[in-house]
Amino acid sequence: MINNQLLTNKGFTLLEVMAAIFVITVGVIGGMTAVQKTITLISISSSRLIAAYLVQEGIEIVRNIRDTNWLEGRAAEVPWDEGLQICSAGCEGDYTMNQSLVSWQGGYLNIDNNNFYSYSSGNPTKFKRKITISKLEPDILEVQVKVTWSERGMPQSLSAKEYLYKWK
Repeated sequence: MINNQLLTNKGFTLLEVMAAIFVITVGVIGGMTAVQKTITLISISSSRLIAAYLVQEGIEIVRNIRDTNWLEGRAAEVPWDEGLQICSAGCEGDYTMNQSLVSWQGGYLNIDNNNFYSYSSGNPTKFKRKITISKLEPDILEVQVKVTWSERGMPQSLSAKEYLYKWK
């Protein structure tokens, strides 16, 4: 009797082994899924951060043109919105374009070796920026900047709106 009792209590049964393997498998798959989701969210967050800066830069480009017009207008009667009227259908611009905007071509922004974004030189990125300007009143411009890109096959976009006023 003693020998029979020792044999039955010695090891795990097949059912216990299968249950342990199931628990370990579920834990490993859960951990791998969490890591994969984290990597995906980091990529999306990084792209959204870059897009937010590109949107802000688009607004700053328009503001810089308005401010330059105001400074030049004090001496030579330059209209405060000179060069901004062409953007009702959309424009593109960057800091290498010498204070001007051009009609929107739908092109991708490039990034150069110094990490500056432009349309002229560098490596192509996944980002497109469209600047739209509407004249609400004679002294008020509505500036809307929209950055679009594709992330993991899904279209993404980020936009902002700003109102610029004629300085008196």
